[in-house]
Amino acid sequence: MSGNVQQPMGVVPQENGFHVDGSEGTNGTARFDPNFTDSVIDATGSKANPRVRKVVASLVRYMHDFCRENEITMSEFMAGVDMMNRAGQMSDDKRNETLLCLDILGVETLVDEITHKVVSEAPDLPTATAVLGPFWRKDAPIFKLGESIVKGFEDGERAFVYGKVLDFDTGEPIANAELDVWHAGSNGLYENQDPDQPEMNLRGRFYTNADGSYHFYCLRPTQYPIPLDGPGGELLNLLDRHPYRPAHIHFILSAEGYKPLVTQIFDRRDEYIDNDSVFAVKDSLVVDFKPRQGDEKAQSELEYDFKLVGYGKAVKS
Repeated sequence: MSGNVQQPMGVVPQENGFHVDGSEGTNGTARFDPNFTDSVIDATGSKANPRVRKVVASLVRYMHDFCRENEITMSEFMAGVDMMNRAGQMSDDKRNETLLCLDILGVETLVDEITHKVVSEAPDLPTATAVLGPFWRKDAPIFKLGESIVKGFEDGERAFVYGKVLDFDTGEPIANAELDVWHAGSNGLYENQDPDQPEMNLRGRFYTNADGSYHFYCLRPTQYPIPLDGPGGELLNLLDRHPYRPAHIHFILSAEGYKPLVTQIFDRRDEYIDNDSVFAVKDSLVVDFKPRQGDEKAQSELEYDFKLVGYGKAVKS
């Protein structure tokens, strides 16, 4: 068959008379062992968790089919293993390079969509989720409401962010909800990437008032390239893709009796709002900062309410 002729949909490509996926070819002989995948799946013991059995069996079948379809060679396989190993070796409590690689491929965003799918025609929706990203840090400092998470930055536009945390079903305020907040500096670097920033800069945890309200100062977020010094950067270069993320602020919200919410809010004015390198932007998370008047601490402001879903209260999917 000529290389310029496309295979019809649903037809398994053949080479030398054999199906690439290992199935029977024109001469009745399989190109690859047709029983190997089933033998790997059948090796799972009878006491394995049913969910583990199902997920691993599916994973094995997809991976084996992928390798056969693309005729992955040992050198290509080891190059992939090496990339995963190096991503793991670079990962620590300050940076998750493995997660970054998955973000570049859109995997975390897809899993996020699957996990938190809601009915699009619903009259109202909980706050949408977004990817965690590789730069979250545990135990950010606790601030009082109205304080600033900015330390050691003279440049960058200051912003006042405020709003309420509400129960999605009732609209009632949620008191003592925790907002874990972090974002990059005006130089495009998170503090754990930048030795010139103070420890835990541009990170903080806040707790809502009895009326569910919160307010704090931060920087108006800026766009930045994801780091290119590891396997994630190599992957982007191999795919001939740009590394930029649109300006955003990360949040993790948690409150007793409610499902935790991992999300981001994105500045509408950013040029990469429709071309995020990790595909995390959702329309409901795109916001408009406004000029702030009469406040020497901030030049812009943003009002944003978060809506949380209680445990035992399922949003239909």
